[in-house]
Amino acid sequence: MKYTFSLLFFISTFFSAFAQDWGTSFSTALTTAKKEHKFILLSFSGSDWCGPCIKLHKEVFTTPDFIKIAGEKMVLLNADFPRYKKNQLSKEQQKSNDDLAEKYNYKGAFPLTVLLDENGKMLKNWEGFPASIPDFIEDIQRTVQP
Repeated sequence: MKYTFSLLFFISTFFSAFAQDWGTSFSTALTTAKKEHKFILLSFSGSDWCGPCIKLHKEVFTTPDFIKIAGEKMVLLNADFPRYKKNQLSKEQQKSNDDLAEKYNYKGAFPLTVLLDENGKMLKNWEGFPASIPDFIEDIQRTVQP
């Protein structure tokens, strides 16, 4: 029993160390991106209703290849649009996400992944769940490499 608990604790700690922090503030992301000369990867998601969004965050954004490139080159920003009342965002956060959607996701696509430069200029976007995870990550990597 003690061994099982220790093993589970180790595994959860190990994977937590590789998890990336997804911010929710565009102004903070811009400030960090400018200061660190990084790109911003903006994910439009529906965390409690959009199956492809949930799958994207679980199966793509947690891969070692994505985590490596994200840590080196990107500030991660999530604009979430939950539907269930229990998951509703604050009015301020909802307004901020709505403003981001108006500027970068005017078609209302979910999921939508947008790559921005450090000034907030859109460089590229990807709609939906990628057909090939390695190709998707490679495409991001090619775009952010000097």
